[in-house]
Amino acid sequence: MKIAVLPGDGIGPEIVAQAVKVMNVLKSEGMKIETEEALLGGCAVEAAKDPFPEATQKLVKAADAVLLGAVGGPQWDTNPRELRPERGLLRIRKDLGLFANLRPAILYPELVSASTLKPEVVAGLDILIVRELTGDIYFGQPRGIEIRNGERYGFNTMHYSESEIRRILHVAFGAARKRNRKVCSVDKMNVLECTQLWHDVADEVAKEYPDVQLTHMLVDNAAMQLVKNPKQFDVMVTGNMFGDILSDEASMLTGSIGMLPSASLDQNNKGLYEPSHGSAPDIAGKDLANPLATILSAAMMLRYTFADEANASRIENAVRKVLQQGIRTGDIYEAGMKKVSCTAMGDAVVAMM
Repeated sequence: MKIAVLPGDGIGPEIVAQAVKVMNVLKSEGMKIETEEALLGGCAVEAAKDPFPEATQKLVKAADAVLLGAVGGPQWDTNPRELRPERGLLRIRKDLGLFANLRPAILYPELVSASTLKPEVVAGLDILIVRELTGDIYFGQPRGIEIRNGERYGFNTMHYSESEIRRILHVAFGAARKRNRKVCSVDKMNVLECTQLWHDVADEVAKEYPDVQLTHMLVDNAAMQLVKNPKQFDVMVTGNMFGDILSDEASMLTGSIGMLPSASLDQNNKGLYEPSHGSAPDIAGKDLANPLATILSAAMMLRYTFADEANASRIENAVRKVLQQGIRTGDIYEAGMKKVSCTAMGDAVVAMM
């Protein structure tokens, strides 16, 4: 297993170190794992004047999977757009053809009280958000800021091809068959022609999955329903921009965005695995971050890219047992629990394995 490790910026190196620690347990038991680090994001801008340097491009293409921490920070916010850390993230997704982003939002029973919603609303929550990752307004051309009629004018273009929509819908329906066989397709077809096409293609693809129930929901209503009645959803599938927003909203149903892993896959299940949260520069270097989302991302890597369900479940069960013991980082801490550092949380998961 050749894994490219990209710690990134902010808390990235701290949380990735804990996930690598967990993978080293499997390595010590005989699993053939080979890791190599490279730069992505702001650290790459500082070192190579490029958020996605050529050396990193070569490494990730040669690797079987990529484990990423987080990118970004306020010190790069005023950089030219092409030299901002986030451009590196968009480029690696595009370069590797990572079109399917899977973000599970699972509320562990031990963290019910950590959610800002009432326990009866979120207890037992288990949603999978499937987000298209390489199209939509984030990549559409033309785009830019220019002067028109003596004032600044900003513009972006939203577009999707039928084939792009079909392939992400197949991922969603395939995932639903392994879950509760329900797909909710989210669009804004009452206003945007681009998402009218999405709506129509979803109806067509659904005919290939008669055992899966398809529903449609407008994105504004979906945002409301996620906090009103989130357990109505099983698999949600949507475009790049809507998925970006809804998956972050769903993450807070679980008590902390620090608990949510993600996988971004190509057509052959080669993937980039990363926590759903950002680089948290305010706590970077303080050993305070929650590494569980990154550790759970490593579990997703074993499941999706390496088809190793046994060890993926083993890591996830170790995380559950740690939570059952009352061990918490600051973001999920509550009175009566044991508050620990980022490093200590990683050690606890390793010990439980």
